[in-house]
Amino acid sequence: MSEPLERIAAALERLAPAPLAAPDFTTADAFVWQTGPDALMPVEKVNYIALDLLVGINRARDTLLLNTRQFANGFAANNALLWGSRGMGKSSLVKAIHAELLREGASLKIVELQREDLPSVGRLLALLRDAPERFLLYCDDLSFSHDDQHYKSLKAVLDGGIEGRPENVLLYATSNRRHLMPRDMIENERSNAINPGEAVEEKVSLSDRFGLWLGFHPCDQDDYLAMIDGYCAAAGLSVDPDVLRAEAIEWQATRGSRSGRVAWQFFCDLAGRHGHAI
Repeated sequence: MSEPLERIAAALERLAPAPLAAPDFTTADAFVWQTGPDALMPVEKVNYIALDLLVGINRARDTLLLNTRQFANGFAANNALLWGSRGMGKSSLVKAIHAELLREGASLKIVELQREDLPSVGRLLALLRDAPERFLLYCDDLSFSHDDQHYKSLKAVLDGGIEGRPENVLLYATSNRRHLMPRDMIENERSNAINPGEAVEEKVSLSDRFGLWLGFHPCDQDDYLAMIDGYCAAAGLSVDPDVLRAEAIEWQATRGSRSGRVAWQFFCDLAGRHGHAI
C-alpha cells in the first residue's frame, strides 16, 4: 500500500474506531456510561439510602421491588417510569432497590445513562446484550423539549427495533413529568398543528411504552416527620421529640415545601449541629 493510502486508512480508523470491548462486569455492581470516547466506568460505592428509610411511597416501593426481583431472577418484568413531585424519592428508590436485591444475593448490575447520551444507547446495548449478567439501565430526570430528538433513541430500549430489547436489560427512568414533556408544550403544539391529535402523539406515546407508571406525590406533615424520625433512629441521634418536631416544621416552612429531600436536608443540618457524622 502506498504512503498516501496508508495515511487515509489510518485517518479512517481514527474516525471509526473499533467497537468497545465489554468490560469485566465482575469488578463492580454499578457503572456509569460515558461517551467521547465510549466507556463503562465502574462505581466503587453507590450513594443510596436504605430501603426502609423511604417513607410515604409504600405502593411504589413494593411494586418496583417485586418487578425488579422478577427481573433479577430471570423472569418477565416491565420497564418503569417513576414520575411526579421533585424530592419524593424517585431516584433514591431505584438505588435503594438495587442495593436491597444485592443484599438478597441477586447478581444485578445498575448502569446510569445520562439523558444527553441517549443517542449512544445502541452502542451501550450492544455491549450489554451478550453479557451473562442482568442490568438495570437507569436514566434520571428524563424529559424532552419540543425540538429534542433524543426521545427517538429511547425507543431502542423500550421497543428494541428489529432485534428486540436485550433480555438481560431493563430500563428505569425518573421524571417530574408524566408524559416526559411540559403540559404547556403539549397544548401549544396541539393548538398550532394542522392535525392536533397527531401533533405530539409521537412524544407523548413514548411514556406509554413503559409497562409501569409509578406516581410520586407531595407528602403530608406526618410522613415528613416520620422520615426525619427514621433518619434519627438509623443514625442513633437522640433529640427531644418536641424540639425535633418544632425545628422540623420550622425548617419546612422556610423552604415552602415538604418532601423527602427537604427532610434529609433538615436531618443533615440537625446532625451537624449535634456534632454527629452521617
